[in-house]
Amino acid sequence: MTSADWSDVRERLARLAAAPGASEVFGATSHCWRLEPPLSAEELAEAETRLGVELPGEYRSFLLAAGRGGAGPAYGLFPMRRLDGLWQWEGDGADLTDRSTLGRPFPHVEPFNPADGLPDPPDEDYYSSEEEFNAAEDAYWEQHDVVVFAPEHSVGLLYLCHLGCALREALVVTGPARGQMWADDTAEGSGFRPLHDHDGRPLGFARWYRRWLEQAEDQVAPGGWL
Repeated sequence: MTSADWSDVRERLARLAAAPGASEVFGATSHCWRLEPPLSAEELAEAETRLGVELPGEYRSFLLAAGRGGAGPAYGLFPMRRLDGLWQWEGDGADLTDRSTLGRPFPHVEPFNPADGLPDPPDEDYYSSEEEFNAAEDAYWEQHDVVVFAPEHSVGLLYLCHLGCALREALVVTGPARGQMWADDTAEGSGFRPLHDHDGRPLGFARWYRRWLEQAEDQVAPGGWL
C-alpha cells in the first residue's frame, strides 16, 4: 500500500497562516489554513467497511496523520465525517461522490467528454417563431444534461475539491487509474481529464496536495522563508 509522510504539513500550514498576504492565496479565506483532526484507525476502518472499499494509500495516510479535511487546494479539502450514522464528505460538490458506487471501477485512463457525439444546439434561424426555438432549445439542453451529467460517468470517483464555477477535482478510488487525481470540467463542457505534474507524470493525491502547498508558499514568500 502506498503511503506518505505528512509530519511537516501542519507546521507549514501554521507558518502560512501567520504570514502577511496569506489571505490572498485563492481559497484561503474559506479554509483559513486549518486542518480538521485526523481520523482514528478505528474510524477509518469503520468508514471503509461501510463504504465497501479501501481508499488509496496516500489519501488514507493523510486522513490518519494529517487531517480528515480542511486546508487544501482551492477552497479546501472536503472533510470526511460521520453524519447521521453514515460516513460521507461535505462540501460544494461533495455530493457528487456516490458512496454506493465507489467500489465500482472507474474505467478510464484517458480524457473523455460525455458531450462528444451530441448534436449541436438548435439554431434560431431554422425556427419560424421564438416560441418554437425556445421549446427546441429547452428540450435540447434537457437531453444534454441527462447525457453529460449521468452518474455512471463518475463511478469510482471521490470528489475532494471545488475550484469554483462548478469545476471540481476527484481521486480515483477504483479502476486502472486508482490513486490518480482527475478534473471534472463538465460544467464548462470539457469533460473529465487526468491531472499531471510539471514533468507529465500523473498526479497522485500526495503530489497533488504538496504541489498546492508549495505553490502557496511560493506565492506568500517568493524569496523563501527567512
